[in-house]
Amino acid sequence: MKNLPEVGNGGGSGFPAVSVGNKKNKYQRMDSDAEESQNHREAEARNSRTRKYVMACAFFASLNNVLLGYDVGVMSGAVLFIQQDLKITEVQTEVLIGSLSIISLFGSLAGGRTSDSIGRKWTMALAALVFQTGAAVMAVAPSFEVLMIGRTLAGIGIGLGVMIAPVYIAEISPTVARGFFTSFPEIFINLGILLGYVSNYAFSGLSVHISWRIMLAVGILPSVFIGFALCVIPESPRWLVMKGRVDSAREVLMKTNERDDEAEERLAEIQLAAAHTEGSEDRPVWRELLSPSPVVRKMLIVGFGIQCFQQITGIDATVYYSPEILKEAGIQDETKLLAATVAVGVTKTVFILFATFLIDSVGRKPLLYVSTIGMTLCLFCLSFTLTFLGQGTLGITLALLFVCGNVAFFSIGMGPVCWVLTSEIFPLRLRAQASALGAVGNRVCSGLVAMSFLSVSRAITVGGTFFVFSLVSALSVIFVYVLVPETSGKSLEQIELMFQGGLERKDGEVELGDAERLVRKEQEF
Repeated sequence: MKNLPEVGNGGGSGFPAVSVGNKKNKYQRMDSDAEESQNHREAEARNSRTRKYVMACAFFASLNNVLLGYDVGVMSGAVLFIQQDLKITEVQTEVLIGSLSIISLFGSLAGGRTSDSIGRKWTMALAALVFQTGAAVMAVAPSFEVLMIGRTLAGIGIGLGVMIAPVYIAEISPTVARGFFTSFPEIFINLGILLGYVSNYAFSGLSVHISWRIMLAVGILPSVFIGFALCVIPESPRWLVMKGRVDSAREVLMKTNERDDEAEERLAEIQLAAAHTEGSEDRPVWRELLSPSPVVRKMLIVGFGIQCFQQITGIDATVYYSPEILKEAGIQDETKLLAATVAVGVTKTVFILFATFLIDSVGRKPLLYVSTIGMTLCLFCLSFTLTFLGQGTLGITLALLFVCGNVAFFSIGMGPVCWVLTSEIFPLRLRAQASALGAVGNRVCSGLVAMSFLSVSRAITVGGTFFVFSLVSALSVIFVYVLVPETSGKSLEQIELMFQGGLERKDGEVELGDAERLVRKEQEF
């Protein structure tokens, strides 16, 4: 037998030698694998915490939008009972329904300056408080005049809430999931509309004097949760940087971004954007918006234009007056009318969920194309149906189908993307007040449509009115093609550079770092 090498121990032990180096390397590899596995688990745990935290912030920030949706949905049915109880005229009905949108523009205008002064978070709290007061007044109103006082307060509260929620969510969300989270307010509007329709149906069996009051009073409940939300959600990191509270902003970014280096990168971008605007501090924001530079003018055309097109295509007329539209088609029983509107609400809510999961992966612009083209076709077909096929089973079926089709196409694109775009295209210094200006355009157009729908329908018929809406919707397709850029996958600061011409990229193209984060996010979400 061949002699084995011996491991000496001073005098020689006679034991066979062992390969100590190989075992040491093996243990090192095992330790390295264990450490890598531990790091991976910690990263996954942080990613999960971050997603849940940002989702909770978006959820609570969107609660005010339930109020707008609920009011839109519930008023479509409540007004049937208000007309009987308070004996209001057709003109008063138009004023009651449409005034909310007009009044809310004052809340939106005030919201921009208020959110810059007291913060995004406390502006949401103020919105909830004002709405609660208005809803309570409406619920106990003994006359049309008192009802309008409550409507005024509710409108101001809604204007504040609708304007600030998308801005806040866009400012706390990570870049590659910003579209997903910023579409939450539109989801909650649709949820509110559905709840309003359900409330109409549930309380329609009560007496005329009581039913509409309970319908309106139920709208107070969502705003109660805003108080709890204030204990959960942080202030916007971009607002904190504007106020010089950089350390507080860093703490928020550490919670809303998956990696520390990503949070620091975002903080550096925000500070750079804030520093860039410091030279303009002596020029009031409103003056900069009224006399904009070429870059800001392009932003305003896109933001204000998309907000106006969202409403002048007639979505609020479809939702507010869906009982009137279906009555024109041939449904006469009030309970059946309210039940049919529930189907409209369900459709609107379901399709907004599809948009939420597609908005970051597919992009903003493709969804807008599908939405505007689909709405144009449905509005034209609805016009044809009401004009030539109404008052029969076929007419009722097709009318309900095209109403649902219109709100479905709206919800998959024009509904959520409009608010996402408006909240992300403006620079930090102008963002809140420019977004407020866009919301004003939205509310004015909504009010004009809602306040004139019945009168215009009497003049040119309901079918003729929807033919006009289809022509306007066709124009929105052209607007999207010519003027609206693709913003998915870009940080808010990169979008600003894109409008300035300093970020030369084709639609949908993103930088390598953004692309890597996008792939990782898509796998996780």
